[in-house]
Amino acid sequence: MRKKVVIIAEAGVNHNGDLANALALIEAAAEAGADYVKFQTFKAEKLVNRDAQKADYQKKNMQGEEDTQFGMLKKLEMGDHWYPILIEKCVEKGIEFLSSAFDLDSIELLKELNVPFWKIPSGEITNLPYLRKVGQYASDVILSTGMCNMQEIQEAISILTANGVDTERITVLHCNTEYPTPFEHVNLNAMLEIREQLGVRVGYSDHTLGIEVPIAAVALGALVIEKHFTLDRNMEGPDHKASLEPDELKEMTSAIRHIEAALGSRTKAPTASEEKNIIIARKSIHTAKVINAGNVITEQDLIMKRPGDGISPMRMAEIVGKKALYTIPEDHKISLEDIE
Repeated sequence: MRKKVVIIAEAGVNHNGDLANALALIEAAAEAGADYVKFQTFKAEKLVNRDAQKADYQKKNMQGEEDTQFGMLKKLEMGDHWYPILIEKCVEKGIEFLSSAFDLDSIELLKELNVPFWKIPSGEITNLPYLRKVGQYASDVILSTGMCNMQEIQEAISILTANGVDTERITVLHCNTEYPTPFEHVNLNAMLEIREQLGVRVGYSDHTLGIEVPIAAVALGALVIEKHFTLDRNMEGPDHKASLEPDELKEMTSAIRHIEAALGSRTKAPTASEEKNIIIARKSIHTAKVINAGNVITEQDLIMKRPGDGISPMRMAEIVGKKALYTIPEDHKISLEDIE
């Protein structure tokens, strides 16, 4: 994994089953500056019971469609012939291809495609056979944790590590699986709790509207950000309404890069850019009035003024109580040569 914040542009199923849309999503993600563009790999027959109902948000976003998840997902599958085309487009555009598997056969397919790491969706975190298989094949793993409690996350990590994944190669994404997620349900501080309790790298998978929360997550220490995006939020489909449009994805990526640059190190010291302003902004000891030769200098005789290239006000004790060697004019920047 890269040391910088990894930005995953989640195309998901926002291609609507159309290869041309998928290719356009890759171009948009690359233009926005994301590190990865991620799709979803599944066969509806392997993923969902034919009678399973859609989630409320899916029904709302696909009005007039059949009520089953199976019917919806069958239309959103990616054909096997898509993959070399998508990967070639990613290479052309300078972005890395990624996909999440949602069934065991899809894990095998992605293994053959040599995906750079495994992204485990929130819904698979309690899927023991799935976790075992990923563990056997895995190098780096990113684990989303929507709908989870801490025990479930720990159990999933234990399964992965028992099957061959080193803990230090696991990144856990805090997540809320509601589309869109209400801001009051984000609970971003849970990301910090995951890091502290489980000792793993952390990140955030966002389903809120807008870009504020993923930016805040980076400021709190997220090392991976995942965010859904679409070509057009008005398109028909389950996830479009909770996705960013291309210009918003670009804005989020830019903001994240600014925030990670601004985080810097833990060392508090003047930076190279501000050192030149120390003399301009700080103050030196000056005379507030004329001090006659031989007079003992009091604090009332002094005033602190810019620039700061003279004696620091923090050294007043070296000046107060000393005698003036000569008559010192008002508004004079005091030096040690002026006093006994």
